[in-house]
This record gives sequence, structure tokens and C-alpha cells, in this order.
Amino acid sequence: MSRSIVIIILSCLINASYAQDVFEEIARNPHLAANNYCIYPDSETYQYTKAPEGKRPFYISHYGRHGSRYLSQKKAYNIPVDILSKADSMGKLTPLGKDALCQLRIAREDVQGRYGELTALGHQQHQHIIRRMMEHFPEVFEGTANVDVRSTTKIRCVLSMGAAIQQMVAINPELQIRMDASRHDMWFMNYQDKQLRDSMMTYAAQQAYMAFTQKREHNERLMGSLFNDSAYVRQYVDDGTLNYYLFKVASIQQNTHLADSLHLIDLFTAEELYRIWQKENAWWYINYGPSLLNGGKEPYTQRNLLRRIIEEADSCIMLEKPGATLRYGHDTMVLPLICLMDLDGYGFQTMDLEEIEPKGWISYRAFPMAANLQFIFYRTDPSDKDVLFKILRNEKEATLPIASSIAPYYRWSDFRDYYLKKLDSYECP
Repeated sequence: MSRSIVIIILSCLINASYAQDVFEEIARNPHLAANNYCIYPDSETYQYTKAPEGKRPFYISHYGRHGSRYLSQKKAYNIPVDILSKADSMGKLTPLGKDALCQLRIAREDVQGRYGELTALGHQQHQHIIRRMMEHFPEVFEGTANVDVRSTTKIRCVLSMGAAIQQMVAINPELQIRMDASRHDMWFMNYQDKQLRDSMMTYAAQQAYMAFTQKREHNERLMGSLFNDSAYVRQYVDDGTLNYYLFKVASIQQNTHLADSLHLIDLFTAEELYRIWQKENAWWYINYGPSLLNGGKEPYTQRNLLRRIIEEADSCIMLEKPGATLRYGHDTMVLPLICLMDLDGYGFQTMDLEEIEPKGWISYRAFPMAANLQFIFYRTDPSDKDVLFKILRNEKEATLPIASSIAPYYRWSDFRDYYLKKLDSYECP
């Protein structure tokens, strides 16, 4: 057998393995199908590679998404309730459909006045993340270390920041903490590039996404389990819309105090959840990832954030005891930033949406609730110019597309040169 044929066969096997991995993970844990609504993997343990001889952590630069929240839009709750309520009034629901309607009403009642707000779990997630950060890298937070903490102006981000600060003060009340949440910083904390945002769904992207999703639109079984009259469904129910919002309400419950009492996610089979995940994964890849269907430039929406991280790190490295810089924002910042840096291969570019999953572009692994990036800086002492660092993505050591004989540790000078050149070469569309 020729070498090229062997390579093709191995590639096919690897690609099939990735797809199988995702399906099996969702089958074991249906909540993973929620994409960006997944809860943070807070129960995982973290083993880190020993730092090169003599190097000690001295500074941390961080950007994190807010913690678990409720859905932001009223219609996400109202639409499925309204559709099922109308059917119920006409005697068209099965017993399962009636139970689903009851659960949906409970979920809708629970969210009143809290649309988009942080849940108790979201508060806890950030306390746990900062506690582990201080346990793993105590040198950064010793004594009266300075900690600059900022958030976007969204209340869920401000409260996430507050949860982290509470935990820091509880561990070390001597910390000198400066916090802020101002429109003044939105140019890098939550930058919305109108040109790039407007070019997300090009005609080519729309056509490709439509073709991708149409193959995965199979709502017949679910409708048959909820309604007792298929003719009624065909005439009065938009099954795609009901499926979409029913899943949204079902998947967000893992983030709320109703996680153990509502079981809407059980309405879906593993195959249905996998297909829903595939559609959402492709949507995120097109709109916030490096998809070539719209030119592959969407990650550059976070060019201001990456440049700010570099500039602030350069400034802090000059200090004897710089402490930490913590920032709290959104998933629409975290994901493009990961892709812009091509962290762990998330900069993979293609026009074929069927390729992204086999290549390991898996949304729920990238930006669950409370997703975070931590740049951990190392040196021997303040006079050491050979500064090293590593990036933790959701507290796991990550890889960069930069040569390093000591990975996951990299030289800061290599990083800044590589990415400043990349940022400087960007041309607005």
C-alpha cells in the first residue's frame, strides 16, 4: 500500500474518531449539547507542567467570561409556552407534552425579572476559579500585591468580578485591589467592530450554513412525542422554531437552581442533541470563528483586546511586583480571542463546515460559562529579561502556533513579536 493511501486512511480514521468522541460525550452528558450555555467544568483537576529551572510565576493577565446566567430574551421562554399552551387548549398534547408545558411554565416564572442575569452558580464558578488561581500561583498574590480588576458594564460581568474579588479578599485581605466597570474601557473589553459584524453571514456563508443545517433538521420524533395529532402539527406548529426555543430553555437550566428539578433536556434523544450541537457549533464557527466563508477575519474583532493584553503585560513586566490584571467580559470576546491566537488549533480555517468537528473545533470545550484565559508569567527575579509564560485555557495548559522547546512554556518576546506582527498586518475590510 502506498504511503499516500495510508495517510488518507489514517486521516479518515482520525476525523471519524473526533466525530465519534463528540457524539459519545453528548450521549454521556446531554448538557454538553448546549454549546456556550454549558456550565464550567468546575469539578476537573488540573496538573501543570513544572516550570523551567529557577523560573517562578510573578504576573497573571486574564480575560474571563461571566459565569452561569439565565437566558437574555423573553421570547425564548414565551414562544414554546405559547405554542404548547395553544395546543393544550385544543386537546392536542400528549401526557409528555403536558408535562413539558408545566416545566416550561416553571422555568419562565423563575426567570421573571432576571433575564440575562448571573445565577448563584455563576457567582460560585468565579470564586472557585480565582481560589484555584491563587492556590496554584501564590507568589503573584503575596502580601500587598496589586490587582487591577475590570469588567464590562453588563451586570452579570460586574457581579462575576465582584465574586472573584470577594474570594481574593477572603484569602488575602492585604491585597491592593482596584476595580472598574466603565464604558471608558469598552473599546477593548467589549469591542464591537461594525464592519466585521455586518460581514458575518455573507451570501456564501448563508448558503453553506443552510445546506449544513437542512441535513440535520429532523424534528418528527420530538413533535410526535409532544403532540397527539400530526395533522395539527403540520398546519399550526413551526416545528423548527419550537425545537430551537424548547432546546434553549432546556439547556440553560443546568445553570440555574432548577437544574435538578427540571428535566426538559430528557425530551431529546442523544442523536437529536448531537445534531442540534452540530448546527450551533457551525453557527459559532461562521460568526465568531475563522471561517473562510466570510473571509476568515472575524477573530480580528478582538485585535484591540489582544494588543491591550500585550501592552499591559509589557508594562507590568517592568515592575518588581506587578501582581495581576483580571478582566471580565463575554463569550463573544473569549471565542474570537482564542481563534485570533490560534490557541489549541482553534484558528483552523476552512470553507467546508463538515470539516470543523473532525479537526477538533468543538465549541463547548472552548467557551462554556465562565470560560477564561490566563497568561501566567515566569522569571527568576526582576532583573531577568528572559521572561517566559504559558496560557491556561479554562485552566488547562494550551498550545500556541509558535516554536518552543519548552512548551507549554513560551518566551514572551517570541509571543509579542509574532502577534504584534499579525495585528499590524491586519487590514480593515
